Amino acid sequence: MTVQLPRIAILGAGSMGGAILAGLVAPGVTADGVTVTNRTAAKADALGLPGVVSLATERDPAANARALAGARIVLIAVKPGMVSDLLDAIRDDLEPGALVISVAVGVTAATMEARMRNTVVRAMPNTPSTVGRGVTGISAGTRAGAADVELASLLFGTVGDVVVVPESRLDALSAISGSGPAYVFLLIAELERTAQRLGFSAEQAEVMVRGTFRGASELLAASGADPAELRRRVTSPKGTTERAVAVLEEARLSEVFDRAAAAAIARARELADG
Repeated sequence: MTVQLPRIAILGAGSMGGAILAGLVAPGVTADGVTVTNRTAAKADALGLPGVVSLATERDPAANARALAGARIVLIAVKPGMVSDLLDAIRDDLEPGALVISVAVGVTAATMEARMRNTVVRAMPNTPSTVGRGVTGISAGTRAGAADVELASLLFGTVGDVVVVPESRLDALSAISGSGPAYVFLLIAELERTAQRLGFSAEQAEVMVRGTFRGASELLAASGADPAELRRRVTSPKGTTERAVAVLEEARLSEVFDRAAAAAIARARELADG
């Protein structure tokens, strides 16, 4: 499938801005033009992607204004604490019909709308976006319509799956898909340590555990089955897996994940309140 996007400006090409940029230059994706800005010339020069104009504000103070000229999509990918000052600096340079999309955690649509007249959409991508396997939550600001949400979904669809939610649910989504990779990496690291305590080398533990997680994930995606059903197929009655799963269930993992998600949501709200 070919994805056709309008002219795009990306202000800040760190991990998330860079991930989206990688999606925009992937096969099957075409944009009318992509311009990226960074603060330093070193970062700007390091991009070096075909068809992408990369500018540095330290070398060209008007770099952001140049990037915004004619841009239909403006992706704000700077650190959350920099968003308000950036919007104050660029609001007069934004095209009247430009859609402003922010990936900044904790910066509300209302905060951004108070600083400019443009339509706003918030997006919450996760780190697997850097390899095209991300999950992005998208929330519309008060001025955004269905076409704006569709355009934002098309953009983030270049790096994975998209879930559209009300802004009030964005913190909860972040607690699952945003923080979720960390939970998975924690489980992998712990199981690798268990394998080593059982006498396997670090290299053997890595092969066993990472291959198992990768294979299980791909099996889940390929089968279309419910994860509980796949677990049942692995768990023979009165077998070894059944005994191990019983121990995990005794640890009340469901409650642990509930508490972990609640803690993440509470912290997100603290950040939003400043």
